[in-house]
Amino acid sequence: MGRQDEPNRGAIYATTLVAFLAIAGIAVVDPILPVIGDAIGVSAWQVELLFTAYIAVMAVGMIPATLASGRFGFKPVLVTGVAVVGAAAILASFSNDIVQLSVLRGVWGLGNAMFFATAMVVLVALATDREWVVGLFETALGLGFAVGPLIGGLLGRLTWRLPFFVCGVFMVLALAVAARRLREPATKQPPVTVAAIFGTYRRPAFVALCAVTAAYNFVFFVILGYTPLFLRLDVVPLGLAFTGWGLGLAAGILVIGHRLAHRIGAVQTVGIAVAGLLGCLALFATSTGLTESLIALLLAGLCMGLANANLTDLALGLGSPDRRVATGAFNLVRWGAAAPAPIISGKLAEHSDTLPFWAGAAVLSAGALVYLACAHLMAAGYGERVLWSRWNRRARAAERTPEEAVGEAY
Repeated sequence: MGRQDEPNRGAIYATTLVAFLAIAGIAVVDPILPVIGDAIGVSAWQVELLFTAYIAVMAVGMIPATLASGRFGFKPVLVTGVAVVGAAAILASFSNDIVQLSVLRGVWGLGNAMFFATAMVVLVALATDREWVVGLFETALGLGFAVGPLIGGLLGRLTWRLPFFVCGVFMVLALAVAARRLREPATKQPPVTVAAIFGTYRRPAFVALCAVTAAYNFVFFVILGYTPLFLRLDVVPLGLAFTGWGLGLAAGILVIGHRLAHRIGAVQTVGIAVAGLLGCLALFATSTGLTESLIALLLAGLCMGLANANLTDLALGLGSPDRRVATGAFNLVRWGAAAPAPIISGKLAEHSDTLPFWAGAAVLSAGALVYLACAHLMAAGYGERVLWSRWNRRARAAERTPEEAVGEAY
């Protein structure tokens, strides 16, 4: 997939490798959640702390990580983040209780915040072919979500500690590669301010997108965090089930998401993804057997891929022209809304196995209403149209703009 005319191919591949390992590190926990709960004797909601601690710290850490990259440079922040993830993962493999594990997962989330606040900006700055490097990064994310559960399932069959340890070793190797091959972009960028990040929320179309994304990401982690407990599978079959989910996600991102966006627009593609995901939640909640639940899981992965393929593009098109500012503002909402989903699901599951899915459907329905009310604003700001744009004067004006989006993706 490489390009011969890319002068920074080594640095680009190194950053992409770390992205793959970082995402795999998120997904590696899925198949071993039930095993961890049984091994250390905790309830469902306590096990879900492993996700909530990770996501909450990652959300909060996005802002200081973005500020730090503007002051110290991208490479020091990214390399430090990789080192933190590696250390946290290895230490997690030696934990003896849920508190230690949750704290270390929080540290792990901080390291990932430092990486994801900088990686995409670095890749775009280093590459001459933006489309190629964005595709490469998306491929790494899709494969990470597909391979992570498989690694967790196979290694977790021996002990739940092994997936954590191996993930940490991989990150140490990635650290060596990143420290040696990663390069700082040639153009020095001015520091980012907190005021600039929060000023992005004054854009109505961006705020509408954030509201839809918040509802979507809440549901994303209801499925990712709670479904491993809901399916009641052994560790290897559970790993294979979530590998199927990850392959659906990868297909949605790499095969369908952008192609569909080129045909009907990114905004309408997100609408299709939200509608499809609502159907998957209903299928989860009403399923009468394992087969229906697995079908819902695979279809949910596909719908999530459609959404993931376009949400970041839209955020950077509707947000601040400074990619760092837009990314920081968007990720704060994206991960902040996701943080309570796993632990809420665990508490609701104490009353009914299907209640977390109904709660997720209620949250996503609220996001769908915001989408229906504001899709024309998002489309107008992004240089697209929606089917009902003829009812909106601003959207009609946007239809006459060039096809190129107002904001450059990534």
